[in-house]
Amino acid sequence: MDVVYEDNHLIIVDKSSSEIVQGDKTGDKPLAEMVKEYIKQKYHKPGNVFLGVVHRLDRPVSGLVVFARTGKALARLNEMFRTKEVHKTYWAIVGNCPPAEEGELVHWLVRNEKQNKSYAYDKEKPGAKKAILDYKLIGRSERYFLLEIDLKTGRHHQIRCQLAKMGCPIKGDLKYGAPRSNPDGSICLHARRVRFVHPVSKQEIDVEAPVPEGNLWHSFQNDK
Repeated sequence: MDVVYEDNHLIIVDKSSSEIVQGDKTGDKPLAEMVKEYIKQKYHKPGNVFLGVVHRLDRPVSGLVVFARTGKALARLNEMFRTKEVHKTYWAIVGNCPPAEEGELVHWLVRNEKQNKSYAYDKEKPGAKKAILDYKLIGRSERYFLLEIDLKTGRHHQIRCQLAKMGCPIKGDLKYGAPRSNPDGSICLHARRVRFVHPVSKQEIDVEAPVPEGNLWHSFQNDK
């Protein structure tokens, strides 16, 4: 487990693509429990450790996850996420070149619970939620393209669904139209950076996660 930031109120962890943030029907040990154990051991805390889950990343996605270590931080962070005061930047590797080097995507997303999948539409539909993101092409290799995504709303599978709708499914994401899966079960979507004002100290927090291991991710590094 890679801790990239921690203080008395917050802990930010770089999640691997194999980890789940909270427990699910698989019964696999979630990241939240690992973080609790880390805090308990590091600070010699007796009894149960408080840890608030503020947001989640899909299991096959890697990158930054913010947890609250106090009730005060949890309540304030929940409100900050709701009012979009937390800025998240993602990197995605896609196999098709986007139609423009940068742009804004606006769609209406309908979630299908049974399929655990969202569908994007150009016009509003009953039960749909508006989804907005900005993207920019920041790197290219012989076969792939690296996009930087600034998420404006937080919808179910939003980036995966909207990029697929644009004709650029994320590498490895079979659910949204990628031709092949990745050998490790990941998809090439990475929560790269998170920025917000600390909910208690009011200092600016701006942290970045290194790109995942692997030749493909690192092949873009020279472009940065």
